[in-house]
Amino acid sequence: MSWLIVAGFGIVFVGLLLSIALHEIGHLVPAKLFGVRVTQYMVGFGPTMWSRRRGETEYGVKWVPLGGYIRMIGMLPPRASDEPGRLRSVSTGPWQGLIENARAVASEEIRPGDEGRVFYRKPWWQKVIIMTGGPAMNFVLAFVLFAVVMMGFGVRELTPVVSSVSKCAIPAAEAEHRDCRDSDPLTPAAKAGLRPGDHIVAIGGTPVKDWENAQRLIRERGAGVTTLGIERGGQRTDVSVDLIAQDMPSLTDPDKIDKNVGFLGVSPATVVEKKGPGYVVAQMWDLTERTAVAMVNIPKKMVGVWNAAFSGEKRDPNGPIGIVGAGRIGGEIAASDLPVENKIQIFINLLAALNLAVGMFNLIPLLPLDGGHIAGGLWEGVKRVFARVRRRPVPGHVDVAKALPLTYVMAALLVVMGGLLIYADLVNPVRLSG
Repeated sequence: MSWLIVAGFGIVFVGLLLSIALHEIGHLVPAKLFGVRVTQYMVGFGPTMWSRRRGETEYGVKWVPLGGYIRMIGMLPPRASDEPGRLRSVSTGPWQGLIENARAVASEEIRPGDEGRVFYRKPWWQKVIIMTGGPAMNFVLAFVLFAVVMMGFGVRELTPVVSSVSKCAIPAAEAEHRDCRDSDPLTPAAKAGLRPGDHIVAIGGTPVKDWENAQRLIRERGAGVTTLGIERGGQRTDVSVDLIAQDMPSLTDPDKIDKNVGFLGVSPATVVEKKGPGYVVAQMWDLTERTAVAMVNIPKKMVGVWNAAFSGEKRDPNGPIGIVGAGRIGGEIAASDLPVENKIQIFINLLAALNLAVGMFNLIPLLPLDGGHIAGGLWEGVKRVFARVRRRPVPGHVDVAKALPLTYVMAALLVVMGGLLIYADLVNPVRLSG
């Protein structure tokens, strides 16, 4: 079984590395198309494990597999007071000195004849396309992977067809802890004689579209007699049921309880349906919205990760995880008793969700993330459009170097966050089995 855990970890790990590699290709291709000189394309950080030079670009893999990058010349523009290719080494403070040193390092990569190939000189829209290419690649990968599952394997859906009929009505608070007793009342479904295979087509005269719709209609009617339209053996018939009131977990928030809602006492059958592209798009939109909300809540969620790591609190299964945590989940999937087909689907869904999260995270408009450069390019475009409308001189390039102090602070926070996630994933990991 241990080899399965290692294999599952390896599958997720390799999948993440491939995702990182493709993310960087999303930057590399438009950069080369727009004539920016790219000196390096690397997967990972730290010392180089392997590399090979093709033309003007060195392609390689580094030892620390926690990201990747491409190195484009001229990411930082010179000061407006400097002539192209000449930088002054003056400073008025520690931060200013850091900024000017960064400019000097960036200028060292610029060779004679490269003046038109530096990143900062490119039109604002080309900068935006280059920096958006990475996250866009993650979104495309997420869509393709989700499509493989939803359109290829299919999606399990609950249907308004009775799979089983509960014999007795047990309060929701006790349902997980005991079985039926002779003193428990029969469920409305058992009293009415509903059987497995009955297809519920109407409730109280209202047509039923799907199981979720059926649940809502039953709950909304509360306690009392109502009529179920069912199909049994190809024949349509009406059955009178006397619904009872129960406290049930909310359909929208399982942590909440809906008081005194209608209760029937049946379980739905499941079917596997292969979906079309429209369904995938709708699900991607919904998942993107949820991921965006999760990104906003990252600071609060990281407090929970800290408490789980150092105070022994239970780890939030919906909280952030690192590469180690994702690998451990992959190991659990591989070692589970699920059928191989189900394992494959879960692995693909996991990699799709990780790509979606990586793409969204990189769009946060702060340097050194891609979103910071995208924001700089968009701001440059706004300034130039405004100048054109007002018939003013064309403004200079947006100087992202001025944001370097914030960039270094943000980079330090990312390192701390990554380290905390790795530690928490080791000492108190998220587990599928709870």
